[in-house]
Amino acid sequence: MLQNIEALSREARSWPFEQARNLLAHLLKHRLDTDGERDLAATLIGRNKTDEALATLPALARPVIFETGYGPSGLPHMGTFGEVARTTMVRNAFRALTGDHWPTRLIAFSDDMDGLRKVPDGVPNPEMLAEDLHKPLTQVRDPFGTHDSFGAHNNARLRAFLDGFGFQYEFMSSTEAYRSGRFDQALLTLLERFDAVQAIMLPTLGPDRRATYSPFLPVSPITGHVLQVPTLERNLDRGTIVFDDPAGGRTEVPVTGGHVKLQWKPDWAMRWAALGVDYEMSGKDLIDSVKVSSKVCRALGGVPPEGFNYEMFLDEAGQKISKSKGNGLTMDEWLRYGTPESLSWYMFQSPKSAKKLHFDVIPRAIDDYLQAIISFPEQEPPKQIDNPVWHIHSGAPPKDASPASFSLLLNLVGVANASNKAELWAYFARYLPDATPESEPVLDRLMGHALNYYEDFVKPTKAFRAPTEAEAAAFLDLANRLRALPADTTDGEVIQNEVYAVGKEHDFQPLRAWFAALYEVLLGQSQGPRFGSFGAIYGLDRTIALLEQGARGELAQ
Repeated sequence: MLQNIEALSREARSWPFEQARNLLAHLLKHRLDTDGERDLAATLIGRNKTDEALATLPALARPVIFETGYGPSGLPHMGTFGEVARTTMVRNAFRALTGDHWPTRLIAFSDDMDGLRKVPDGVPNPEMLAEDLHKPLTQVRDPFGTHDSFGAHNNARLRAFLDGFGFQYEFMSSTEAYRSGRFDQALLTLLERFDAVQAIMLPTLGPDRRATYSPFLPVSPITGHVLQVPTLERNLDRGTIVFDDPAGGRTEVPVTGGHVKLQWKPDWAMRWAALGVDYEMSGKDLIDSVKVSSKVCRALGGVPPEGFNYEMFLDEAGQKISKSKGNGLTMDEWLRYGTPESLSWYMFQSPKSAKKLHFDVIPRAIDDYLQAIISFPEQEPPKQIDNPVWHIHSGAPPKDASPASFSLLLNLVGVANASNKAELWAYFARYLPDATPESEPVLDRLMGHALNYYEDFVKPTKAFRAPTEAEAAAFLDLANRLRALPADTTDGEVIQNEVYAVGKEHDFQPLRAWFAALYEVLLGQSQGPRFGSFGAIYGLDRTIALLEQGARGELAQ
């Protein structure tokens, strides 16, 4: 699904395709030397001949590198998921734009050589971590006792996390990259251009930090700590720096082979240059950091990557979500109440706009995703590739959604007072007689999420009210109309037509006031599912009984 749609990709309006086109322009500008080469490449690619462009212009041919970063002092979180998911969407859009001829790589980079600055909350054996403060994360003992280090433990969690969502990526460890020599040449270049880097960095710092700042963080040969100390001497011929080690006095170490690590902004810039990163996105809070790191990258002879800055998520009160505050949804919480696909849907929507990330966004995200899956087969190809589910599923969305919406299931759980999936499946026996958990796996998953969500969020807030005299009369009229239908009616549209007819004949103004009455009196909430579909699944006889109970005011007691 990522091949033979180049022409559609050039016209697609969704943001991943906009980013892919920006990336393509970036590559032509920076990998090719002359306007003639750029014109030739653009012409060939515009004629759907990317393979010919790569063969004709070898400077283009190396893989396009996408990168995402992860700080393994904590576990993967919403930001980690969002960055990898969104970057993957851009990667797939770029593949489609270039006919999937241009090799691409996504590097998930773990900054595991960073020193442990504080003991994280909620980990076992915190006293052990306290003893290992300031050591590289890959030298800090694992408080969980499952891996060689705390960094290795969290890296394993990251990889399991990404694998669980089916992301295609290459994992890269900062410790391994520094120690293996992968960064040696870039580090020696920084040593040579130390003054140029300092000229970029020092104006961004306060007076106290400026007085002692060095882009090099040496690892003490005595304590193993990552030290923030001034660089006293630089020896270009030996590739070393001299510093004052608090544990051993004046010390000389190579800048290569893992004996030093860089401060994070120079480190970011050095990675871009050393790995040839072409695309990396980051949060709006890092706009200034991107600008500074881009200057350092150029000072090292590299080209800063293309990318964009996404907006931050907000909590229920409109405050920026913070890991340290714990004021937002965690991954485990979303996945208790919603599907992974609904989370990807939410991440896709308007990444440059601040959005609330709270429990109440989950039901809408699930149902919007399901509706997009249903709509996809009926859309023309230009609309399909702008449909979020095309991006969520790498160009090949599933053919089937769910025969029931999440909001309907939530109401079914409440009205039926269901406590397990088996009770919910019993209601589908007439509506979908051949359906089973095996034949409708999406529906089965949604049932589990609906049971959890209803118990934790809907049930505690239900507030039934008694009907007005006019509403009670309308409920009884609807009950009589449904009683006149064949007892085995399972067509939601037939039931919905009767609902509309009653609302109009009883002169509810506006008509939505009629539906509000149904929801508030019968379901104890201000909004609800399409009532015809609800009645079809709940059963005509039960729906009639519910209407009569509501008319008598019994549900509000």
